[in-house]
Amino acid sequence: MEWIIQLPVLFFSVVVHEFCHGWAAFVRGDDTAERAGRLTLNPMAHVDPFGTVFVPLLCLLTSSPVFGWARPVPVNPRRFKDPVRDMVRVALMGPLSNFALALAAAFLFKGMTFVPGSGPGLRQTLLELLLFGVTLNFFLAFFNLLPVHPLDGSKVLSGLLPVRWRDVYERHAPYGMVIILLLLFTHNLAPLVLWPMRISMALLMQVGILG
Repeated sequence: MEWIIQLPVLFFSVVVHEFCHGWAAFVRGDDTAERAGRLTLNPMAHVDPFGTVFVPLLCLLTSSPVFGWARPVPVNPRRFKDPVRDMVRVALMGPLSNFALALAAAFLFKGMTFVPGSGPGLRQTLLELLLFGVTLNFFLAFFNLLPVHPLDGSKVLSGLLPVRWRDVYERHAPYGMVIILLLLFTHNLAPLVLWPMRISMALLMQVGILG
């Protein structure tokens, strides 16, 4: 029954991720997301049938770690004053929002130790919810920072590369999902995503915020 608390945390996390992309684009001069009704925290505006519904349910059915994604917000770089650099900033806002959510959940986890009066069952449920929020958001942040299309990391790296290298790098875009699946099925996602996630969790434990 863990999915009862995991799915709402997942939905909230991916919705905040996409909202922050749209908000960052809006601040930089692109109101495409707002005009499309996507500059909102209403989850229904961001639901992707595959990434927000099918994938999490498949994870639950196969006893895999629960994760997923929302429908990407539309962004028009041509509306930016500096399309290349502003696109980097917009792309970074998604993972940064997940880092912020992970830290917020970690501090709330720590704060639960000072909450009096709640029953042991309720306290344990809240602690599990917050710990899942920390783990999930670190996972989402590091996963999205992978420099593989269509993930945010590919947009960040593309914007930082010299033009002559950028054109060569972006040739991988049509094969991005194949690359991600190969990393997954060859178990090479662990050192790229799970290891930094676990190091981040260990650091929080080391400083006494978790555990």
